[in-house]
Amino acid sequence: MKNNLVLLFFLALTVSVSAQSLPDRKETLEVMKKVNGYFMKKYADYTIPSFYGRVRPSNIWTRGVYYEGLMSLHSIYPREDYYEYAYDWAAFHKWGMRNGNTTRNADDHCCGQTYIDLYNICPQPEMIKNIKLSIDMMVNTPQVNDWWWIDAVQMAMPIFAKFGKMTGEQKYYDKMWDMYYYTRSQHDETGMFNQKDGLWWRDQDFNPPYKEPNGEDCYWSRGNGWVYAALVRVLNEIPSDEQHRQDYINDFLTMSKALKKCQREDGFWNVSLHDPTNFGGKETSGTALFVYGMAWGVRNGLLDRNEYLPILLKAWNAMVKDAVHPNGFLGYVQGTGKEPKDGQPVTYKSVPDFEDYGVGCFLLAGTEVYKLK
Repeated sequence: MKNNLVLLFFLALTVSVSAQSLPDRKETLEVMKKVNGYFMKKYADYTIPSFYGRVRPSNIWTRGVYYEGLMSLHSIYPREDYYEYAYDWAAFHKWGMRNGNTTRNADDHCCGQTYIDLYNICPQPEMIKNIKLSIDMMVNTPQVNDWWWIDAVQMAMPIFAKFGKMTGEQKYYDKMWDMYYYTRSQHDETGMFNQKDGLWWRDQDFNPPYKEPNGEDCYWSRGNGWVYAALVRVLNEIPSDEQHRQDYINDFLTMSKALKKCQREDGFWNVSLHDPTNFGGKETSGTALFVYGMAWGVRNGLLDRNEYLPILLKAWNAMVKDAVHPNGFLGYVQGTGKEPKDGQPVTYKSVPDFEDYGVGCFLLAGTEVYKLK
């Protein structure tokens, strides 16, 4: 009897997974092309600064995240206009950062991820000169407390991994770990990562005793998405024998378990992961980052396929069905901020203050879904 029950359980699990069949690759590619096409058409002039209350040059983090997504799309569908749109943007900014080579701000560094990706396609020294000088400055100075908000982990941490892989020099991996560990475990004494809940507080403003209206800790969806994506982007670069690889994997697995528990019934995640009553509702950017991480984890054997494939496909299908407009505009994207109340309202038709990073997150997710077998 017991053996029969076990067999029935595994049969039910198999049926559940097969019911969530992989999306048709052609359809996945088409929806990414549509979403990206909308953005490239609307923002055809990459030289124009973003403006929302104040001017932001187009090489700030919001646009940097978009280009991360575009380069991921380009890796599976290398259209010449995609490459030119990224290359010409980088060249316009002289392969530099908003505040020059002495900046320690991760929001400035983010563009460097795309500079390196472009360099890897067709190496020219000037393409990475500035970002390497800035990252070398970080490596050569003792400070480790620059990433005091968790968004910064995604904006800058993968660059250290990329330079470590490119140069073969351990110093980039060592500094990356020191800075990550400070944010994770030492900042504001306790660090930003609550291992008990498997999620991250956005910055010290949200550490206990800060609580959400329902009495839970405040875990902001997109903020946790940034860390989740950063872990993937780092693991994708560092060697299998890197001394802290298992530490990164452990955090990735812990987060995956926590995220699984708080997915909405419709497939999305709320802006507040533990309080669906605090500006609750569908949110695309955080959801896309979680899909990106889970799809990568399944594809690389770190996450159990039977357990996580239905979760990530449910989320991807929900975004495609409910967030993507016929013209490619992406709905349900929370505007910039650092907590659930910011960047509201978040609706199907609402346009966030900056459209670029939401598109980038969606393209990262779609590219990983496309690669699933």
